[in-house]
Amino acid sequence: MAMPTLQNAIDQAGSPIKLLWQPDAEPWTPEVVDREYSGWRQEQAAWHEGVALLNLSHHMYDMWIEGPDATKVLADHGTNNFEKFAIGQAKQYVPVTREGHIVTDGILAREGENKYLLSGIPAAQHWVQYHAEKGGYDVEFVTDPSSAFRPGGGDPKLFRYQIQGPLAAELVERVFGGPLPETKFFHSTAVSLDGRPIRALRHGMAGQAGYEFIGPWEHAAYVHETFLKAGEPLGLVQVGALAYATPSVESGWIPSPVPGIYTDPDLADYRTYLPMFGIEGKRPLNGSYFSEDIEDFYVSPYELGYGKVIHFGHDFVGRDALQKAKEKPLRTKVTLLLDQDDVRTVLGQGEDPGFVLSYARHRVESATGLVGMTMQSASIDPVGAVLAQTLIDADHAAPGTEVTVVWGEHPGSGTDPEADLGFPRIRATVHPAPFNQHARTLYRRNR
Repeated sequence: MAMPTLQNAIDQAGSPIKLLWQPDAEPWTPEVVDREYSGWRQEQAAWHEGVALLNLSHHMYDMWIEGPDATKVLADHGTNNFEKFAIGQAKQYVPVTREGHIVTDGILAREGENKYLLSGIPAAQHWVQYHAEKGGYDVEFVTDPSSAFRPGGGDPKLFRYQIQGPLAAELVERVFGGPLPETKFFHSTAVSLDGRPIRALRHGMAGQAGYEFIGPWEHAAYVHETFLKAGEPLGLVQVGALAYATPSVESGWIPSPVPGIYTDPDLADYRTYLPMFGIEGKRPLNGSYFSEDIEDFYVSPYELGYGKVIHFGHDFVGRDALQKAKEKPLRTKVTLLLDQDDVRTVLGQGEDPGFVLSYARHRVESATGLVGMTMQSASIDPVGAVLAQTLIDADHAAPGTEVTVVWGEHPGSGTDPEADLGFPRIRATVHPAPFNQHARTLYRRNR
């Protein structure tokens, strides 16, 4: 019996929106990892003021791509520059559809001349593997789903531990007996911990410099314990699933945008290739911004800030559309700082609302009407501060612009998208994305 597909699910629901729209959907947080260790406020403070350890081992889907055509299939279906891609380097891989809509991004690491590792939520991996198989590329794939979806359970193939914060370098020196070799941002170096092979990826979050340590799962417990023990004198804090989901709001990265794959007739075969219960059919949409047309949720890589990684020096799917998109008025990525008094009133019934995390698409309005939509909102200490990564019309994107966020859950099909449903309004002020001053300046120089 054939497995049900994404196209089956869309047909049964009646439309992509009817399939995906789920009011009050629970926000995603990493599975398996504890929700909190010392409390989300202390954990957020650690990567700003001390040193934090984040466990990324369980929630990313890994796909190794190896073979003579590995570079070709990735370059043919991604916007990135593969002429300048060193072994040991990682890039934000950005595949788009023929229409120039992002499929989703992923972290692509080059492990050898003809070998790559693509990590993240599996939408980009599905896209690459489908086109490789359909196009007859000479490549092979090895996949390792996230721990929540690994068939039969079991351990990941790799551990991933991030060490972040102002004291990260000091902790790394304690663990390895000295500083690691000078490494550019998003490049990696091979290191060893008591004979155990590890790759140290120069990485950071929310503006702070740090490393992501990656290695075979058999060494995970030893490496984890070594970092915890060496970090005790520095006040090392483990970061739980709640706080882990928030630094993207500060650093300006918008996670898992809606893949632009649901409507193009030429992608019907792709939708039939995808399983009904994959990420493309299960990642819910909700919030006060509603449209019956899924294309209103599609985004351009330019809107997400990926213009700098689009390389027109090679041919790739979506190239012509992206060249045209450069001339069009597009939304701008900004950070909204929600008014703290309104946050307390609307979200906390007059009190500190505690931890807030939402991937809802909330309407952003000005006196003239709809001007944008939120993409992710989260509490960022100090108390009562909520930031929202937002796509907004360019004429409202200047820092200091005052707008209003409509906070509520549209019921979906059958109710006018423009209906006044009595949702509360939260005043907000436009700030740059990334919000963090360090992330916008110093952090990005060493590229």
